[in-house]
Parts: sequence; C-alpha cells; structure tokens
Amino acid sequence: MTVKHQVTEELLTAYAAGNLPEAFNLVVATHVSLCTEARVRLEAMEAVGGALLDDLDEMPMSHGSLEATLRLISDRPKEPIKAVPVQPEASCRVLPKPLMEYVGGDISKVKWRPIGMGAKQAILKSSGDADVRLLYIPAGSELPDHGHHGQELTLVLQGAFIDGDDRFARGDLEVADEDLEHTPVADIGEDCICLAATNAPLKFKGIAPRLAQPFLRI
Repeated sequence: MTVKHQVTEELLTAYAAGNLPEAFNLVVATHVSLCTEARVRLEAMEAVGGALLDDLDEMPMSHGSLEATLRLISDRPKEPIKAVPVQPEASCRVLPKPLMEYVGGDISKVKWRPIGMGAKQAILKSSGDADVRLLYIPAGSELPDHGHHGQELTLVLQGAFIDGDDRFARGDLEVADEDLEHTPVADIGEDCICLAATNAPLKFKGIAPRLAQPFLRI
C-alpha cells in the first residue's frame, strides 16, 4: 500500500521512545501497521536507539536501587498505559490488528453511536491523557468547521476525506494543531471510517456542534 501522508518524525520518535499517551500510541501503531515505509523508519530509529545504549558507559547502581525500583512497580496505577505492538495488517478489511485488539474483533464488533447527519462514533477506552474514537462519516458528508485547542491525529481506515487541497485515503495520517482550522469532507464513492485521537477539545464555530460537544466528548 502506498501511503502519501505519513507520521511525522517527531511523533514517530516519541512513539519509539514510549512517550506518547495511549490514544496517540494506538493511532501511530495502527498507521505503522498499514505503512511499510513508516515501519522501516521506526525500525531504523529503534536500531539507532539500541546502538546508543550499547555505547553508554556502565554506571554503578546506588545503594537501595533495587528496592526503590520494586517499590515503584508495586505502586504503579492499576490500569497502566498499554504498549501497543506494531504488527502487519490483519485479515479484517477495515481494522488492522492493533485496532482489532482494542475493539475486541473486526468492524462488526464496533459499538457505534449516532452523532447526527448520518455520522457515527465509537469512543475507545484509553488513559485520561487523550481520547481516541472511531468515526464513521457517510460519503459526501462534511464535518463541522473546527479548530483545535491541542493536537488531533486522524487516520483513514476506509474510504477517504478531502481537506483543502489534500486527499487522505486508507493509511494516511493527518496531524492537526492549534494553527489549523478546517472542514474535512468525506470523499464520494465510499463511506469514510477514521481513527481519531485528541489531547484537548476541538474548537467548533457553529452553535449546534458547541452545544452537542459535552455529550459527544469531542
């Protein structure tokens, strides 16, 4: 599969280092599972990181280090952030394997909830640092005009959407931040399904989306 819009170096580096919130972690892992070039880039980063660790001088452990480490492990949260493995695309036509593990099966297992105008969403369970959801947008429909208080990652799983002069198809990842205000439109021909993660609420212009925002958790 040829993926035109790939994950940024900054996000991929943070993913390789384990520094992303769980919701972003899931989006990047799913993107990498669909994109051979991103997978190669990730493997190169991990190889470089391993080589750097091998070159570090050994340091003596301070007294009580083991006990302190064991204490940290025992005090960890009951639901730690999951490390999403990167795996090649599975047999499901829409959901790659990392995402199937979150949903509990293929696309038929998704529990959609209507959000208006034929669109649907399914909020996936993740840690509180960011939210992640599946979005279903009928072909030819547009999302409300909006900006961003933080960062939003949107990965196409089925169909495509148009944003300005760019077209995002299966495997493509759009990274939006506070500088971007847009009105994505699902391309005609096939309904669009996306995986989207946000670390802050969106900024809607319209009154109706703003009123619905607390209930939709967007």
